[in-house]
Amino acid sequence: MKQRRPKDNKAAFIFLAPWMVGLVAITVGPMLMSLYLSFTDYNLIQDPNWIGVDNFTRMFGDERFWNSLGVTLTYVVVGVPLQLALALAVALALDKGLKGLAFYRSVFYLPSLLGSSVAVAILWKQMFGTSGLVNQILAFFGIHGPGWISDPSTALGSIILLHVWTFGSPMIIFLAGLRQIPSMYYEAAAVDGAGRATRFFKITLPLLSPIIFFNLVLQIIGAFQSFTQAFIVSGGSGGPSDSTMFFTLYLYQRGFGQFDMGYASAMAWVLVVIVGAFTAINFYASKFWVFYDD
Repeated sequence: MKQRRPKDNKAAFIFLAPWMVGLVAITVGPMLMSLYLSFTDYNLIQDPNWIGVDNFTRMFGDERFWNSLGVTLTYVVVGVPLQLALALAVALALDKGLKGLAFYRSVFYLPSLLGSSVAVAILWKQMFGTSGLVNQILAFFGIHGPGWISDPSTALGSIILLHVWTFGSPMIIFLAGLRQIPSMYYEAAAVDGAGRATRFFKITLPLLSPIIFFNLVLQIIGAFQSFTQAFIVSGGSGGPSDSTMFFTLYLYQRGFGQFDMGYASAMAWVLVVIVGAFTAINFYASKFWVFYDD
């Protein structure tokens, strides 16, 4: 076999060059700069002043930092399972061979495209306002609804509901996974007298577990990075009473509101570590519940 010479790869390197330049200039470069700034006192105006790990130690005494972390964890722990459960339920319904399946797929996928947009966040804020559409519907049935986004006890729940509503992306992936499960398994189970619930828990979930794992990891990473919804709904304040103060929103306030870019950079790297830890835990735990059809 003729050995390929190094110069034969010139065309590949030429085509890869734009991507590599973008990777270094847009991703790797800013990340390294952010890592450096996390150890400095930097206000965007004066030159960075090296202070070591002071930014990280300050976080231990920052109540708003811990509150934002708690709010974000609640958003992730509650919102992601509910979103995936709804996505799987809709995927199971669409997998029954409905007429106009392509239309329904498009309709249910649309919220995922628009859910993180400013326009939808504004619409959500109007719907859940004191005199919004939700309270108008409740008033029709004689129920006096609260100010959903102005009440600390319901504000975060309103944003979680918006996250659950954007179930289209995992739903499409679930639907593709369901289409890959061989029908012979269900036929054999039906012959043995297995009911729908038995077939779901003994066949569908085990064979779909790799898809569930894939969606779980992606949605957790995305949920930790949520920003637009909380920023728009709370007007950028994280209110009421910091009940919607997401980690990314507090990071934004420290970096671009208080010009404490060093502290904001340190927060960003803490978020990287947290997301990495959650991802690593999911990969470790996957060997106990994810099954591959070998």
